[in-house]
Amino acid sequence: MSSPSPSPLPHLLRVPYLAPTSPSPDSLAHPFLLFPFITPLLFPNTSSDARDHLANERTFLSWLRLSVYMAVVSVAIMVSFHLMNEPSPVERRIALPIGLLFWLLSAACLANGLANYVKTVVKYGRRRALVQSGWKTQVTFTIVACVIVAVCVLFLSTNAEKE
Repeated sequence: MSSPSPSPLPHLLRVPYLAPTSPSPDSLAHPFLLFPFITPLLFPNTSSDARDHLANERTFLSWLRLSVYMAVVSVAIMVSFHLMNEPSPVERRIALPIGLLFWLLSAACLANGLANYVKTVVKYGRRRALVQSGWKTQVTFTIVACVIVAVCVLFLSTNAEKE
């Protein structure tokens, strides 16, 4: 009679521990590619590591919130959302391109936030994290701000033509 095979459940539920000084091959791998994929990543808490990780998560959640807001604005523009009156033909004609632009900016904000989060977590695992804003973040914010200002001016000018 053969013995029952071991359950795969403990292997699926193991939590990767990422110690920067451990000699295991897992410590050199990318932390988000370790199996199992849906478990939390554990780091040793020395000095202010826990605070830094939480700040990194808050930053990612801020990027996510900005991305959701931009997506909502995109949908509102594309469906020509008006409360009081019908949209003009000019507004209808520019609604789709501007809506798509906001949707692309929403995706760019989400990708930038996720890339910053993953890059910082990898550096925390190697004890090499440096808290600073990169050029990609600055470019993304500049483009988003310029587009928002330009669209506000465009909407104000089309509203002025109506009256």
